[in-house]
This record gives sequence, C-alpha cells and structure tokens, in this order.
Amino acid sequence: MVPRSHEVTESRGHGVEMLRFLTAGESHGPALVATLEGMPAGVPIDVPRLNTQMRRRQLGYGRGPRMQFEPDAIELLSGVRRGVTLGSPIALLIRNKDASIDRLPVVTQPRPGHADLTGAIKYGHRDIRNVLERASARETAARVAIGAVCRELLSPLEIELASHVVALGPVRAASRPVTVALLRRKAEPTPLRCLDAAATKRMIKAIDACVKTGDTLGGVFEVIAEGVPPGLGSYVHYDRRLDAILGRAILSIHAVKAAEVGDGVLAASLPGSNVHDEIFYARGKGFYRNSNRSGGFEGGMTTGQPVVVRGFLKPLSTLRKPMRSVEITTKKPMVATVERTDVTTVPAAGVIGEAMIAFELANAMLQKFGGDSLREVQRNLKSYRAELQKF
Repeated sequence: MVPRSHEVTESRGHGVEMLRFLTAGESHGPALVATLEGMPAGVPIDVPRLNTQMRRRQLGYGRGPRMQFEPDAIELLSGVRRGVTLGSPIALLIRNKDASIDRLPVVTQPRPGHADLTGAIKYGHRDIRNVLERASARETAARVAIGAVCRELLSPLEIELASHVVALGPVRAASRPVTVALLRRKAEPTPLRCLDAAATKRMIKAIDACVKTGDTLGGVFEVIAEGVPPGLGSYVHYDRRLDAILGRAILSIHAVKAAEVGDGVLAASLPGSNVHDEIFYARGKGFYRNSNRSGGFEGGMTTGQPVVVRGFLKPLSTLRKPMRSVEITTKKPMVATVERTDVTTVPAAGVIGEAMIAFELANAMLQKFGGDSLREVQRNLKSYRAELQKF
C-alpha cells in the first residue's frame, strides 16, 4: 500500500511525516489547545480512557498544589464523530481552572535554570511572565492529550506502552526485567510509580527532606513499548533513524537533560562481547535474540524487541528557597521570582515520555504501513507480519 503522499510534510526536519501536532496556550491562560493532523479514519476514541492518561500526569508523591485542583479533562472539538476518528484534523481542548493570566503581576526577576532570561532577551520582553507562561511545563498536559489519542491507534496495532521511575535524586531502584503488564500491575499503583518498594521508601524520605529545605530533586524514568514490529525507522539518512527521533522527543520534555536508548550509557564502558545482542534462528520462531541491551534498535531501526528509552531530569528550576538573580531593569542583584512548584515530577515525566514515544511510534507505523483508515493500516501490518514469517 502506497503511503498517503498528499499528506507528507517535512515540517519537523527528521524525515517524512504522516502525523504532526501543535499545541497552544499559556500556563494560566483560559485553556490549552492541541491539534493532531494525519490520524487515519476509523480509530475508536474513548474519552474516559484519554482522561485516564491526563490524570496519570498529575499523580506522584512530591507534586505541587495545582495538581489537586486542575481537572485536566479533554474536550474533543473536531476530527471525531460518534467516538470514531474521521481522518480530518483532531482538535483537543483542556480548560485551565486557574485562568488568571491577565491579573498576574509583572515579573522582572529571572529564575536560574528556566527560559526566563534567555526568552526575554530573544523576544524583547520586559515582563518575563510573557515567557514563563508558555515555557511552563503546563504545556505537557496538551502533549499527554496528543499521546493519549495516538495510543488509541497503537493499541489496535498491538503496541502497548508503560513507564516507571528507575531513579530519584540519589536513590536508584534495583534493576530487574520488566514488561508492560508488570509495570501496569506493580508500579502504576505506587506513590512514585516505582517497582522497588524499598527504594520507593528512600525516595519518599528524600522528597520529604527537600520539602523542609525548599529544594528539588531530579531523576530517571524509563519508557517501554512492546509489540513494535521490526523495520521502523531507517539507516539511510541521519534524520530517519528512529532511535535518534525518540531521543529528540524525550529531550524535548521540560527539565530532561539526557536521553538513553537501551543500555547506552553502560555500554560505553563495556567490551563489545558484553553489549551486542546475539542473533539466533529457530523454525516456527524465526530470528530472535536472548537479550535486549540495544533497547530494541539496530542501525536506527526497530528489531522487533521491546523499545526501551530513558529520560534524565535535572532538579526542577523553581525552588521555594529562591536562588540569586538580577533584576532585568535596574540590573541590581536580588532573589529570583518564586512560582508554585513541585519538589519532583519524575513520575509525571514518565507519563509525558510515554505520550511522546506513542506519538513518534504512531508516526513511524503510518510511515511504514500507510493507510487512510485504521482497517487499511491493520491490513498492511498483517501482510507485513506474514512476510516476516517467510524471511
């Protein structure tokens, strides 16, 4: 099946695009808006299921007060009729309960670690609120909404995602084999979405200590996607390597300063014999590997094994114990502006990571299998899987 070439764009600079999205809105504006273009027709959309993803973003020990009163419910404005996508652009609305942007005071004390000063210089703003309202991580609510819709496409294609916290501040969870089912059953109900109960207790103590000192904590989350077929992405151009695309997606999340695919960081210190996933073959099973150190990628392409990507968050930049700064008008030293803040958002960042990976995998699936309707994509995927059995 030939892809829908009439919808192909190069809008984001990393190869052919079938899906693209835009978000709009400020942290304390009336609402956040997201538009998703390129979704095939015939995809069932369950709004309560979408809103489950929105609630997951708001959970986690160490979150600030805003998570307790913002409802973060998705309203579908277009592209869906009677619970099914139409093939036209999908518009989503997330209303802000705290819509006080025009009543909020002018900000002239930039916060270290934020977009405040650089954004004000770039756009010529003398009121830093014009920067921080859009640069705020509140924007990620719109991304989770987009990712939730993309999951509605991936699920019928037998691709499922989950995430968990593997480190928070100085505390690291014990390493163990994980699956999506295990994460949903064991990690999801916990305060920090972490599989290691003993580590969770130490993480909570570290958060409580930071509450007392007015400090913040970073950490590491891991996203796993199962059911991804081999051959997504490509080795032929740098911007079509899917692992690089996923790394970019993770790095785009607020406070994320590094991304890792598989055992990438550890692999740099090991000999090749302890890094590469050996290949085997068996009749009825085909090609397979007994390890997944590569995180589901070789040569920028998926191998058919679970995709494993991690995001590394710096400690959040807004501290209740403000850091030193300079007033932009008088140039006099002073302390930075203090906005509402969380102590840590690592569990929520994992949910945002799932959303970004879901979007990029949905885009890669449509690049590979085309189709103007879900039924068409499923038919193309089924044919491809049948060919794999003969390879």
